[in-house]
Amino acid sequence: MSSRRMYSTIVTDHFPEEITISFGSGDNAQHLLYEKIRWDLDGKRAGLRYGENPDQEAALYRLMNGNVALGEVVSVGPDGALTTAMELLQSGKHPGKINVTDVDAALGILRYLHERPACVIVKHNNPAGVALADSPLDAYRRALAGDRIAAFGGAIAVNRELDIETAEAVLSYYAEVVVAPEFAPGVREKLAERKNLRVMRIDRIDRLQEWTTRRVVDFKSLMDGGLVAQWSYVPVDLGELRPDPASVTKDGVEHRIARSPSDAERRDMRFGWFVESGVTSNSVLFVAKERTIAIGTGEQDRVGVARIAREKAIRNYADAICMEERSLGLEELDDETERDHYISVATQRNGGLQGATMVSDAFFPFRDGALVGLRAGVRSIVQPGGAIRDWDVIDVCNEYDATMVFTGQRSFRH
Repeated sequence: MSSRRMYSTIVTDHFPEEITISFGSGDNAQHLLYEKIRWDLDGKRAGLRYGENPDQEAALYRLMNGNVALGEVVSVGPDGALTTAMELLQSGKHPGKINVTDVDAALGILRYLHERPACVIVKHNNPAGVALADSPLDAYRRALAGDRIAAFGGAIAVNRELDIETAEAVLSYYAEVVVAPEFAPGVREKLAERKNLRVMRIDRIDRLQEWTTRRVVDFKSLMDGGLVAQWSYVPVDLGELRPDPASVTKDGVEHRIARSPSDAERRDMRFGWFVESGVTSNSVLFVAKERTIAIGTGEQDRVGVARIAREKAIRNYADAICMEERSLGLEELDDETERDHYISVATQRNGGLQGATMVSDAFFPFRDGALVGLRAGVRSIVQPGGAIRDWDVIDVCNEYDATMVFTGQRSFRH
């Protein structure tokens, strides 16, 4: 089968119209009723195009009735529809599973960034770029600058009405999905120029703050049919918590961060911690001025993922300079000497990491992981803390005049 034919395949969905999930039995049973979602497309009713790959059947369901109370935690009920309440306004090809889960991942981060215009670009369920700004256009441009290459073919979500200027910027690059709470006059017609672009409206995006502490039961299927069930994750709000600089006592000696974070550093810590909640573990990311500079995801060791994030920052910086000077991406240059030149310039400037904030989803067990960022110019770190050698990480931060706070909460996502 040719690759062209394989990727145009639409598999038949044999999943039932309704699914019921029950917790408990007898009079104490709690039930969740789900109904399959379809969209009207070109006069036909269609559900998910396919799953993660074209040869996997898939279906999308909306919670229609019931919720679950386990202990003191109550799940989102039918009134909490968000991703599953989207209107599909345009779709040359109806969405597949990854399109929907990318949108959901974007909303999962966007819900914590409601105070200002924000943009989240997601690719394969991980953020490629996230930014806050004073307008949707600036937020989109700043998010795209976070990693232009990773953002290619991603899902773009904004938390304000999509205006014509932002729509034109979106069309200047390739995206699979655009999501907004509303579209200004003329925007839908402009987006229609890209016929295969999925355009979705979720009018509750402007109320996303209502979802900041709401939980759902998160299921993970095992290969033998078994399930792991857990409550979904909610990150602590560092803006409300305002943790003090890190401090621990080792052998009767107190090790304390000498420099308190500035207000700007605290804003970046809070922003980065919220973005971190949507990144696959092990992960380390760098942020500055409330935008992502580089995101390292899914590695087995913390030093390795810190190095990957640093190298991505350097290459992203080199690519940005190259685009500005040559109107070409770094890898589009045929001359290896020219590529090396831009990488050298970006390396000398530490990939824009001077003064940046480093965010880690779990503690640094040794100083080596933190050193990757500190040597590149990082001046603030936010991490959970709790390692046996927290004192050593504190000491190395003081050696570099860097500040650091502990969240007291791990942020793993698998």
